[in-house]
Amino acid sequence: MTQPVSNYDEISDTLYISFAPGEQATGIELTSHILLRLNKQEHKAVGLTFLEYSLLAQKTDMGPRSFPLTGLTELSEDLRDIVLDILQRPPVSDVLLLSSYTPSISETIPITLLQAAR
Repeated sequence: MTQPVSNYDEISDTLYISFAPGEQATGIELTSHILLRLNKQEHKAVGLTFLEYSLLAQKTDMGPRSFPLTGLTELSEDLRDIVLDILQRPPVSDVLLLSSYTPSISETIPITLLQAAR
């Protein structure tokens, strides 16, 4: 796999990361600020887009910000499984950390946060 290509647009505060430049992709809105671009046939990530990147990357007094993956609820079960698999593997897992929040014993909400730059 080639090195990811990133581009930050300061005016719109948007970070684009491409894992496969030029490849056709389907966009999946993970949150209102994070878009995953993927090749559905090959089950692989093509890129990530972070809107309002500076907000996403900003730490709080208690550590990094986490965001619920609200977009997963809009997906079919099959597509949701594909997306969750992609999120847990490099190159996406090199950028996003997947975790969960469990508000009750019967409810689990997938969440994500940006990995610290290495």
